Amino acid sequence: MVKPKRLGHVFLWVKDVARSKEFYSKVLGLTVNRYTPGKSAFLSAAGDSSHELAIGQVGMDAPGPYRRHVGLYHYAWEMESFDDLKAMYRRMKDLNVKIVGIGDHGTSMGVYFHDPDGNEAEVFYELPQDRWLDKDGKELKHFPGALEEETVRAA
Repeated sequence: MVKPKRLGHVFLWVKDVARSKEFYSKVLGLTVNRYTPGKSAFLSAAGDSSHELAIGQVGMDAPGPYRRHVGLYHYAWEMESFDDLKAMYRRMKDLNVKIVGIGDHGTSMGVYFHDPDGNEAEVFYELPQDRWLDKDGKELKHFPGALEEETVRAA
């Protein structure tokens, strides 16, 4: 059966392309490969493609995004390591990015956030496949790590 190689990119409509371009380049560190003011931008995390994220401007009076409707819920950026995910989480907190959830999926950990227009995205780290089961051969129920170090209390 013929199937796609992988997901190539996501295209988001945004209210202000300059504001969103700044957000994605500052927060996620994406490279802006092409930018047309007032119209669109094409951004990339990988050096081997023209873009993974395209954004197009629809204007400040555009409605949405809407919750609980048919359509995109969120899209996700995979981090190289769990340490990278923790560093991204700290950067988001330092930049006052609206974090809307932390997902412990057993084999992966994700941080969900909103861009300036309320579009939801995720940054995540997934364990290598050979670590998806616990010592008893069962699926992991909790990710083996935390985003923030636990507070040590003096005795």
